[in-house]
Amino acid sequence: MFVRTASERDLAAVRDLLVETWHATYDSIYGAERVREITDEWHSVASLKARLARPNSEFLVADDGKRIGGMAFAAASSDPATILLHQLYVRPDCQRKGIGKLLLDEIEESFPEAKILRLEVEEANGAAVLFYRMNGFLPVGNASNYGGDSDLPALVFEKTLS
Repeated sequence: MFVRTASERDLAAVRDLLVETWHATYDSIYGAERVREITDEWHSVASLKARLARPNSEFLVADDGKRIGGMAFAAASSDPATILLHQLYVRPDCQRKGIGKLLLDEIEESFPEAKILRLEVEEANGAAVLFYRMNGFLPVGNASNYGGDSDLPALVFEKTLS
């Protein structure tokens, strides 16, 4: 897999990746119907397209030339020294192969002036919590509105960038 900036032609494949990954990860936590509602709202092609045009952001895909195996989206916060990692997802059959780390490294390199990389993660998503801890993130608090527009709780993690 190689990491590159996403384009509009990638959006249907990114949506498919997100739907597959969310169902595999969150059906047992939220239920399949709630996951479908979330993915229809948060991961529609229109929603993804809006991210492509967002200023001070980076939308990446991990691509092997045949399919997209992972994606990440991050954007500067109101404080340009703090970057918010909004999404980092890897297809279930591509996980534990270094793709998440490649995406995370590229996000960090995309914001050379940043001092902090912050994210929210579902506490029950043990694999993601472990991944972020193994990559230098530490818990700094809790959020009651995961993703900024839900009633879902989350852990807030940060990593100090050099």
